[in-house]
Amino acid sequence: MTQTPRPIRSLGFIHLAPFDRDSPRAGLDDAIELFKYAEELGLDSGWLRTRHMQYGLPSPAVLFGALSQATERIGLGSAVIPVGYENPFRLAEDLGTADVLAGGRVHAGLSVHGPGYGDDAVNDAVYDAGWREEDYGYGRIERLRGLFAGDPVREVPEYNGIGGDFDSERVEPHSAGLSDRLWYGGGSLRSAEWAGEAGLNWLISNISSTENGVRDFGQVQRNQIEAFRAKHPAGDAARASVARVLVPTTGATPEQVEKYEAYAAGRLPRTEKIHGKATIIAPDVVGSVDEIVEFIRNDVAFQAADDYIFELPFEFELEDWKHILRVLATEIGPAIGWTPAA
Repeated sequence: MTQTPRPIRSLGFIHLAPFDRDSPRAGLDDAIELFKYAEELGLDSGWLRTRHMQYGLPSPAVLFGALSQATERIGLGSAVIPVGYENPFRLAEDLGTADVLAGGRVHAGLSVHGPGYGDDAVNDAVYDAGWREEDYGYGRIERLRGLFAGDPVREVPEYNGIGGDFDSERVEPHSAGLSDRLWYGGGSLRSAEWAGEAGLNWLISNISSTENGVRDFGQVQRNQIEAFRAKHPAGDAARASVARVLVPTTGATPEQVEKYEAYAAGRLPRTEKIHGKATIIAPDVVGSVDEIVEFIRNDVAFQAADDYIFELPFEFELEDWKHILRVLATEIGPAIGWTPAA
């Protein structure tokens, strides 16, 4: 049933920045070109996934540095950085550097979970041997936020006249405002409530968790958004984002349409069952502009969100991604009440 949607605050995309094992530079160059193209189209944000030991970008902060010099306006988001892999102090330095270079455009999307490799030898190699004693809970993000905010880490002694006086009590470079641009990427009512209590922004994707007997994907995420805002100090004004795989066929070549439809059909079986204890996956939406607009208008999660994000399929190529962004910015966005940035 169609409800009155909230005004769209921003429209953007998520990209894996996939690359070839033997020639990774080409994939990273394509990502930079795609972000430049998205900015030219007037899209508000581009988000980078984080992948470790896969053929996808492992370090968004590094690519943000390059994108800060290749673009001028578009928001640069991470969706998401699993901070279990990170030392919060070093991550604060890297993202702070990227945000300074980008002029305050970084949106740090984060998540927490403990080491997930079944083999302890792999965990030792990835996380170092101390991972068994580490706390991989929400407190890791609280610590990171404090470092972004400039909380002092130490006391700096008086200058003693030897060398230069370069010491700081906090993480440097400090980028004012970065601590307010933190997003928690979650998929459960528990994480939604925590993100709300912590005063973060809420970021959800095409993977979530069924809870309390609710199986409809849109309703599951609508419930999370409402739980998030119920706990957030800003209440109904708290910011929530929804991301899905939406692939327009309007304006595509016959070969592209065939590829897009085969892609969605091949992934459909995974959406028809529950994975593990509670994980559910949203079906991809492949169709005309009118069909995608109708889907967005009738999806209760989108109706409750402030920010809409299109997830770009990993297996596609640069021209396919450009096609999706072009139709998103010139046809779908305006049809749902969004206006491109100048």
